[in-house]
Formats: sequence, structure tokens, C-alpha cells
Amino acid sequence: MTKKAEKVRGVYEKVPGSGVWWCRYADSRGILRREKVGRRADAIDLYNKRRTETLQRKKLPERFRAKGITFRTLCADALEHSRAANTEKSTYELELKVNELLPVFGDMKAEDITKQEIVRWLTTESEKRKWKSSSRNRWQAALSLIFRVGIDNEKITTNPAARIRRKTENNGRVRFLSDDEYRKLKNAIQECGSRFHAAFDLSVHSGMRASEQFSLRWAQVDLDRRQIHLPKTKNGKPRHVPLNATAVSALETLKQIAKPTAANQPVFPNAEGEAVQGPRGWFKRAVDRAGISDYSWHCNRHTFASKLVMAGVDLRTVGELLGHKSMQMTLRYSHLAPQHKATAVDRLVFTGQLAPQVAPAVIAEN
Repeated sequence: MTKKAEKVRGVYEKVPGSGVWWCRYADSRGILRREKVGRRADAIDLYNKRRTETLQRKKLPERFRAKGITFRTLCADALEHSRAANTEKSTYELELKVNELLPVFGDMKAEDITKQEIVRWLTTESEKRKWKSSSRNRWQAALSLIFRVGIDNEKITTNPAARIRRKTENNGRVRFLSDDEYRKLKNAIQECGSRFHAAFDLSVHSGMRASEQFSLRWAQVDLDRRQIHLPKTKNGKPRHVPLNATAVSALETLKQIAKPTAANQPVFPNAEGEAVQGPRGWFKRAVDRAGISDYSWHCNRHTFASKLVMAGVDLRTVGELLGHKSMQMTLRYSHLAPQHKATAVDRLVFTGQLAPQVAPAVIAEN
């Protein structure tokens, strides 16, 4: 009778009896790792080796710091990470930033780039390009991501961009179209072509983010159920977007134009059949022709939300439709629903439950 092998911590067969052994261990950052090895003896040896490396990385990190790793290498790793974890639009926007950062930092050793150098570059570019706080924060976030992926890949040990204080943003700004502006912009976009007009209608009537809308594939669109499935959103959670009649009509128009032959084809393809990265060019020209100022594609979300609130839709529902992670983001539209608040406090009058109790008058004797 074959003697059963003694159980060794961190070593196991994923499929009992297969003869293929794995090792499992926590790295220096506490992240659980698994590696397929083969023979049981080899798995034990590798497990012991990884445990020793983990202890050394904690006690003697300088021995493991990669020498000569350039910022260019970190950028390539960050783009690879983004392609696997983020949307096409997010990766495209990161690539645009990387192309501008490489001439500045590309050939520098990553470990030689300091917080001061990054702050100096951000400040100079902010003044030169007249960036808003939000734009500067997006660039800082891109730099931080590049270094963070380098740390995750154990190529560097510090992130100089993570210790820079972000600029305060004015997230309370709500710019939405008035009824007159809406008509003017619709007419201006109509001159661009039916597919652009359909893209605008879908945006205003669904409230989707640009990254969500322009990365859509036909497999995500269910016209029978009148909804769109977003498997991965900005908040990292999937959600379903309900479609009204105008949004459905817009998608039907786009389908007639594109005539997709496969479910994975993009709803908004470019000349090469790949998904476009956004409404660059044509939308700005239409806004200018309509004589509308200070209005961007993102403001379509504000128009969507504002019209719902003014129509009496409660803020919680509006937040869910927008895919907001917290109610705080939705509260910026609360000033558009004064009647809703007035109705709420008026309910106290009708119930009579909280009517003030008047104490008997006391007449002081002189």
C-alpha cells in the first residue's frame, strides 16, 4: 500500500491525483500568489525559495530594487496594464499622455525622478496650457498610475507622484442646455450627418459617460428589452442603462448605417472598423455653429440629469441612472428641485402629527 505523502504548507495539487503541484505564498506586500510547478519536490523547493525572497524584500528591499529601469519601461508596463484592466478610451487617453511625457522623462531612470521634478513639470505645463485644476489632477493621476504599476510589478519601490497634493476641483458646476440651446444644437448637429445626430441623442437621453458610450459593442445593446449592459464602468461595477424611445431610435439609426455582421463590432466604428475614441472635432464645431458657449460633451450628462430632476424624478433614481458611486455627486442637482423640497415639508401640515403644542397663557399679576 502506497504511503500517503505528508502534507506541506503552501504546496498542493489543484486537481487531486493529477501529479501537477502548485505553490501558494504571500509576497512582500501581502498579496497571495500561486505558481504552477509540476513535481511535488520542485513545488516544495520553489515555495521555500519564494518565502525566503519575501522575507528578504521586507528586511533588505534595497537588494531587490531594479537598477537602470527607465521611465519609458514603466510607461510600457502601465499601458499593458490599462489594456487589460480599463476601457479602450481610458487606455487611449493614457497613451496620449504617455506620448507627451516620454520626451521629458522617457530616458531617465525611474528611481532618479523626484517629487520636485514632477511638481515643477505639472506647474509649468499648467501655466503654459492654462489647465484647470481637474486637468492638472488627471495628469498627476496618470503619472501616479505609471509608478504604481511599476511598484506592483516589483520593478521600483517608490511612487513620487503619490505624495503630491491634488488641486481642489469645482465639482459643483452644472452646465446644461436650456430648451432653446438644445434646439439650436440639435439643428447644428443634424447638418453633420445622421450618425452624429444619433450619437448626440443617445448621450442626452441615456446619460452615459463618453467612455461608456463610445466603447459600446452591439453585443451590449438589447433593443427588445430597451437596455444597454455596461460590464465595466468608471466605478468598477457593471450596470444596466434603460433606454427611452429617443435612445432606441438613435441606436436603430446607427444599426442601419453600420449594418453590423458580428455582435462584437463597435456601435461607433471609425474608417478602419475600430471603436472611435470620442466626439473629437465634429461636436466642438457644432457647438460653435449653434452659438453655445462653455459646453462640452460631458455636459450632456448634466443635461440628462437636470431635465430629469426638473421633471420631478427623485435624486436617488437620477444617481442610479448616472451610475454615481455616492449620493454626494447627485446632490449637485438638488437646487433644480425646489418644489420637491417644498412638497416634503408641506406633508407635516397635512398629517397634523407635529403640530406645535401651545402652552396656556400665564397672566402676571401686578
